[in-house]
Amino acid sequence: MSDDKKMSLTVKVLLGMALGIVLGLAINLLGLANEGSFIRVYLIDGFFYVIGAMFVNALKMLVVPLVFFSLLCGVCGIGDIAELGRVGGKAFGLYIMTTAIAIAMAIALAASTGIGEGMNQETDASFSAPEATPIAEVFIGIIPTNPVQSMAEGDMLPLIFWTVILGICILKLGNEGAKVIRAAEVGNDVMMKMVNIVMAVAPYAVFALIAKSMADLGIELLLQLLGYVAVLVGALMLHLFVTLMIVLKLFSGLSPAVFLKKIRNVQVFGFSTASSNATIPVTLRTVVDRMGVNNSVGAFTVPFGATINMDGTAIMQGVVTVFVANVYGIDLGLTGYLTVILMAVLASIGTAGVPGVGLVMLSMVFSQVGLPIEGIGLIIGVDRLMDMIRTAVNVSGDAVVTTIVAKSEGELDLDIYNDPRAGLQNILPDAPLPKARHTQPV
Repeated sequence: MSDDKKMSLTVKVLLGMALGIVLGLAINLLGLANEGSFIRVYLIDGFFYVIGAMFVNALKMLVVPLVFFSLLCGVCGIGDIAELGRVGGKAFGLYIMTTAIAIAMAIALAASTGIGEGMNQETDASFSAPEATPIAEVFIGIIPTNPVQSMAEGDMLPLIFWTVILGICILKLGNEGAKVIRAAEVGNDVMMKMVNIVMAVAPYAVFALIAKSMADLGIELLLQLLGYVAVLVGALMLHLFVTLMIVLKLFSGLSPAVFLKKIRNVQVFGFSTASSNATIPVTLRTVVDRMGVNNSVGAFTVPFGATINMDGTAIMQGVVTVFVANVYGIDLGLTGYLTVILMAVLASIGTAGVPGVGLVMLSMVFSQVGLPIEGIGLIIGVDRLMDMIRTAVNVSGDAVVTTIVAKSEGELDLDIYNDPRAGLQNILPDAPLPKARHTQPV
């Protein structure tokens, strides 16, 4: 069968997600997910959990070697150290800017709706906040004492720092470094082949992940927090479809409609895994093959964004802060909200892109502005679903910034970007390996 007649991976994944939502909600509404029941033990906490967890682990398995080889090729491909600094500076500035805009918009929207006002704060909900890493230690930790340990633990910022330094040193070797660059390119090709293999089972794994999440959620809980959920989802969608698209158009002049069409598979994977880090392989492949971003830029900005870009999480923090303050009758005032914005932006730097990390960041924000930490327990029941949605926003922001930076550096192929079918053959499970452009020292 020709590639044109095959159902694309994106369509298969969307179909798996839709079926998972239907089955999961049906199980919940029919009361089949009770503790100790056959469905709960063997299907939800058994089959669905195992398949979903294995797939997420497989994606995480790809992250460190893929980031290492891709970033090494990217640094060597850029060739000019000054250009590398320019790319990094642009990416950092855009990521911080969009995060600040996101949380400011979320606070304004939540405050205007008055969510949580009049709600009884007497609740059995509780939340024990994990110990947060001080901001100073985050910056110190960017330089790894042991790069191998950083790789083993999947610590992205130290890994990115060390790989960039390694790439610069290879460039300084001149022709002697060509063999190392070639080895890195082969390693990158091997990792892309592994991505193909893992992606082959993606539709089935997404079905299992979504079915379990929907079965666990509980419609009654969702209805109790309907105001909070509605405002948060509204703020996330406003940022995704309006703010980020305005930023894309303003800074690059590219069509937001084309971008939104091509980013769907990345959003689905971000939603399914609730992990920006686990979505890195899909994001990187999409921006290179579907958007036309040069691998030398995408290999740097995508893992960088998965580490420091927390637009969706910042929006959640803004909405929850207003919600909990209203529930407990605490007036934070302008100074308090400005503190929340600053804390959210700073906390996003170096925070791991893994499920549930938003609650850790939120506890830091609450402590700083004097809100009761136990208030987080009010929303923890629906946080998994909200985590999935905000991760889809996070990874979309990664792709937006990557595309803008590539366009500004002349490293974006406009023919590929404007071609609706460009790269489709490379996101099929048995696709040929994509070849990075411009990966030799200059």
